Amino acid sequence: MTTETETDVFEEHRPVLLGVAYRMLGRVADAEDVVQEAWLRWSGADRSEVREPRAYLVRITTRLAIDRLRQVKARGETYVGPWLPEPYVTDFGDTVPDTAERAVLADSVSLAVLVVLESLSPLERAVFVLREAFGYPYADIAVMLDRGEAAVRQLAGRARKHVEERRPRYEVDPTQRRDLTERFLAAAAEGDLEGLMSMLAPDVRLVGDSGGKAKAPLRVLETADKVGRFIVGVARKGVEDLSWRFLEINGGPAVLTLSGGKPDAVFQIDVVDGRVQAVYIIRNPDKLRSLDAD
Repeated sequence: MTTETETDVFEEHRPVLLGVAYRMLGRVADAEDVVQEAWLRWSGADRSEVREPRAYLVRITTRLAIDRLRQVKARGETYVGPWLPEPYVTDFGDTVPDTAERAVLADSVSLAVLVVLESLSPLERAVFVLREAFGYPYADIAVMLDRGEAAVRQLAGRARKHVEERRPRYEVDPTQRRDLTERFLAAAAEGDLEGLMSMLAPDVRLVGDSGGKAKAPLRVLETADKVGRFIVGVARKGVEDLSWRFLEINGGPAVLTLSGGKPDAVFQIDVVDGRVQAVYIIRNPDKLRSLDAD
């Protein structure tokens, strides 16, 4: 029978477990499923054999996430249009007092980085997440993955090189991003193409994720002219009974737009040198369910 103490221990570590699972999978529902399975394993474990609950739970969660990733890759599912991770509401609260640590956590869960992580093997992704986002020593990761430490270091090196080669160089100042987001939305709402263009980097990219289930570009839009005209065109068409609010999504400020009180889209930008370098729009309704205002 599960005791209250066992439940309390698990709940204490749940945020970390969700953080690991989400970074591994890029999907909130899948991450929650993995954490629930970890709970079942934990509740049935022989507690006398568990010396460090956190390490034990992270190990179980990581292995379950690896299994889930392998299943997804084995199915070879095709996705309609560009893919972005499911939006993840991040609020580190008082659990991460150090500014540098907060920046590392925010970067490790950013949309841009998670897109790059999708191209790693499940083991490479696990090592990268545990090492870069959560700072686990190589020896501990080796135990978690049942691999030799030398093999883990090799996996980490490959993963880090791959990510660094493809990771966009964006600024993470949330105040600047929010200010630019507000001005961007105001210009779009007013149909001010010239004002909008002044905020866009010449090589700006717009990535729209609809999964083929909502209206969004089925390919990545590039250049300020194309992105600016698209945004103004969408704003002119309008959304029925539109409202919106700011959230912290994937470590940075974002806007959730609602139609009739229901989530319609998540909008986020990345900034370099004070100009918008990337625009992300998530409209796949399957990815917006966890953000339902109700």
